[in-house]
This record gives sequence, C-alpha cells and structure tokens, in this order.
Amino acid sequence: MATAHTNGALNGAAHHEIDETDSTTTRRRPWEILENGGIAPLNQSSPGRPQNSSPTVDEALNTFERQYYPSKPKSLSGIAVRSLLVGIVLTVSVQSTIYLLFLAPSPLWRIPFFISSLAIFHFLEFWVTAAYNTPAAQISSFLFSGNGSAYNIAHSTAILECLLTNLFFPNRSLLPPAVHLPILLLGFFLILLGQTIRTMAMMEAGTNFNHIVQYTKARTHSLVTSGIYGYLRHPSYFGFFWWGLGTQMVLGNPICFLGYTVALWRFFNRRIKGEEALLVKFFGDEYVDYRQRTVVGIPFA
Repeated sequence: MATAHTNGALNGAAHHEIDETDSTTTRRRPWEILENGGIAPLNQSSPGRPQNSSPTVDEALNTFERQYYPSKPKSLSGIAVRSLLVGIVLTVSVQSTIYLLFLAPSPLWRIPFFISSLAIFHFLEFWVTAAYNTPAAQISSFLFSGNGSAYNIAHSTAILECLLTNLFFPNRSLLPPAVHLPILLLGFFLILLGQTIRTMAMMEAGTNFNHIVQYTKARTHSLVTSGIYGYLRHPSYFGFFWWGLGTQMVLGNPICFLGYTVALWRFFNRRIKGEEALLVKFFGDEYVDYRQRTVVGIPFA
C-alpha cells in the first residue's frame, strides 16, 4: 500500500481506535440469538411471522452459518483461496529475490523484494484482524480491494520505474554513489519499523480497531491509550506512512519516492484531522488530554 489512495478506507492505512459496531443497529451476537429464541431483534417479530412465534434454533443457526458460505463477506472458501495465493506470491517472490541477489546478481532483485513486502503486509492485515479482532475478520480484511485505483496504480508505477531504470539506465542515478547503500539500509529499516508498528497497533487496539472510519460511537468503543498508543496516537498510520516510503527507498525510485511522500502525507493529514474531530466528539477532554501527550510521527500532520 505504499501510496495514497484518496478513497477513505486506506485499507492500507487502517484506522486505529474506532470500533466497527454501530450502536444504532439491532444486530445481535450468536449467543443472544440462541438465548432469545431467534433472529429477530429483541421485542420485534420477523416479517411475515405471527407476533407470538419465533424462529427455531435451527433457523437461527442456519442464518448465522450462512455468512460463511461462498460469495458471502466471511466466506471460508474465499479466505482460503486468498491465503493460498498470498502464500504462493510470497514464496515465489522470496525465492526470486534470493536468486537475483546471490545466484544471478541483478539490481532487479528489488522488484520481487517489494512484492514479498506487499504479500507480508496483506497477510498480516488479515491475520491480526482474525486473531485480535475476530468478529470483524472477513475477506475484505486482506485489503486487496476497496483501496481504489490509486493504490494499484501506485504500486504498478513503482515496479515500472524500478524496471525501466535498471534496464535502460543502469549506470545513471540522480544521487551520488556514496549514498546508495545508506539509502538502501534506511529503506530496509523503515519497512521493518513501519510494519512492526502497524501490526503492534492493530494487536493493541483489538476490537477497537477498524479499517474504516466510524462516525458513530458504539457502546463498546473505548479510547486506547496503552502500549504503542501511549506514544503514538495514530500508530497504524505512522507505520504505513514510513513503510511506504521505505519500499521506495529499497526500490531505488526517486520519482515514486517523491510521489508517495506527497500522496501519503496528503491522505493521512486529511484523515487524521477528520478522525480527531470525531474522537474529540466521542471522548471530549479525555481525548484532548491524550492528544497533548502523544505525537503522530508523520511530519507536519
């Protein structure tokens, strides 16, 4: 996700302290369904059903299980296929990186390395959600879709710049040779730092984490201030921002580096301002005090 996508989900850049459950809905947990005898909201009857009758336990279970069927948001088959594809892409990319770096030395090793970084990123988005925010885990948690065309264009452009530069201008560089290795090492560091911070943020927030900004404060919504949130108030954004810039440093893309910097900064600057306005509305002085003792970690954001 290295670049900005201006359509709100960042599904690359996920949101940190917002719960996915809208307090205005009447959706109930599976155990509530069973304890209360059916799928209708409390004190309501299902359409077309007599006032005094309730769905059977079997009907309630079937309704609950249906969300895991093919073509549904939580489709188990859909999750399995995507997990398999991520594994294949990661394996092939890692092997290609090793081959082009050590066995048949070529600067093009940077491209499969970039792809392997993307595979790890998308896998961890789903895995951490499934492990620490289980009710929210679904196919979209991989963040393969919903980021908009800008996301795909950015990654494609990054690969294209690296490919064309090394094929047609292998001995040309906008920067002096002395800084090439330091930039490469810094890029590795930023990728590792960004991915680690983002993953830690999702783990710490747990069920309070959501990839989509929530505009209504849910009953279970709490302000997360522990762990990494004690230092960074938007650690998932911090992680993605620096992860994205790190990938371009490893690729050796000066043009895309500038593009990613501008696009990511604009996206997160807008999103953070809008999100913090909501958090002040939700938590009042508690969030104002929290904001004063923490930082964003993204320059000028």
